Amino acid sequence: MDTEDTEELFLPRSRMANERLHAMIPGGAHTYAKGDDQYPENLAPVISHGRGAHVWDIDGNRYIEYGSGLRSVSLGHAHPRVIEAVRRELDRGSNFVRPSIVEVEAAERFLATVPTAEMVKFAKNGSDVTTAAVRLARAVTGRPRVAICGDHPFFSVDDWFIGTTPMSAGVPAATTELTVSFPYGDLAATEELLTRYQDEVACLILEPAGHTEPPPGYLTGLRELADRHGCVLIFDEMITGLRWSEAGAQGLYGVVPDLSTFGKALGNGFAVSALAGRRELMERGGLRHSGDRVFLLSTTHGAETHSLAAAMAVQTTYVEEGVTAQLHALGERLAAGVREAAAGMGVGDHIVVRGRASNLVFATLDENRQPSQHYRTLFLRRLLAGGVLAPSFVVSSALGDADIDRTVDVVAQACAVYRKALDAADPTPWLAGRPVKPVFRRLA
Repeated sequence: MDTEDTEELFLPRSRMANERLHAMIPGGAHTYAKGDDQYPENLAPVISHGRGAHVWDIDGNRYIEYGSGLRSVSLGHAHPRVIEAVRRELDRGSNFVRPSIVEVEAAERFLATVPTAEMVKFAKNGSDVTTAAVRLARAVTGRPRVAICGDHPFFSVDDWFIGTTPMSAGVPAATTELTVSFPYGDLAATEELLTRYQDEVACLILEPAGHTEPPPGYLTGLRELADRHGCVLIFDEMITGLRWSEAGAQGLYGVVPDLSTFGKALGNGFAVSALAGRRELMERGGLRHSGDRVFLLSTTHGAETHSLAAAMAVQTTYVEEGVTAQLHALGERLAAGVREAAAGMGVGDHIVVRGRASNLVFATLDENRQPSQHYRTLFLRRLLAGGVLAPSFVVSSALGDADIDRTVDVVAQACAVYRKALDAADPTPWLAGRPVKPVFRRLA
């Protein structure tokens, strides 16, 4: 290898902190996707602080950050408008024995931003609200089965979903058997599933869009299938919410689900999520109906005033400043630059940028153009060495043109090393340790 190939980033304080994390916290992180197994060996920075599109580790290194807060921090860290709203509420108390007026205001703000919904209930994380949606669907239909889109990676930490993953230890088989899957974009296969389990499927739950746009007529067709078979259509808008449009993918594509779930970008890093939907269904979790009560959402911290204030500030900022359009423009600039850099180094078929411009990911393919954790490790090492922390290329609106240009320069340098590894048909000499690992796997 050339000397520039071995340029290294040393993180002694982060390495020590990671050891401390593992000694006390299972997995060394509170989210599996943030684990040090997701980064090259000994190159998992522990963060000190962040501002805008940049973060600093405890070793003093500054990085341009992508996928901030696992895609939740879409306005950048410590956004002034959000922080001001949060500080104002902190001084007024965060949690009371009765609802705060902030809950009224936050609900009004949300329903004005997502007019396809008629009622909303807030919680702290995405799993809270997706599981509540599933329970509600089972209650209103009287049916036991849940149909998930098998092409989408994550819906909940709860048993109805986790039992379908390789990390299913501890989930009873009887629970997992009640979850079935359908392929994205295939209406015929979904109808066959609904026919096979006639009158058993309570809901269809999916992300309305992912790394590719919905096929023409797909979401409308899914809406019709759900109506015809009497099941509830649930859109998981954790990622698409705000990034596709202020009203989510349902606002962009014009297809209204029965229920939808929001989180991530909704709080710009603060813990807030939302279950929204048709009044007829949502009210089953309330007090103004004559049927059996549904334990929909009831959490001590679900309506913390400062998190709701953050959500209101985020939604107002998106609408008034056209943030969704900014995210698309930044993503398009980044995608074009990365593709040009990869093509220029002869690896355009191996480092592949995918997804909507506001939600870009990258694939790292080997010499046979197959996904490779080894090549992902090589690529991440080079990005980190250049000051780019990028488990994805998901942008925040805090990025500037100089950040994008610097990222493209670092990508070009990484692509030069990638080309050498492809020519050698062996990336191992460039890894300096074990490869990064998939989040969902059976063994540690």
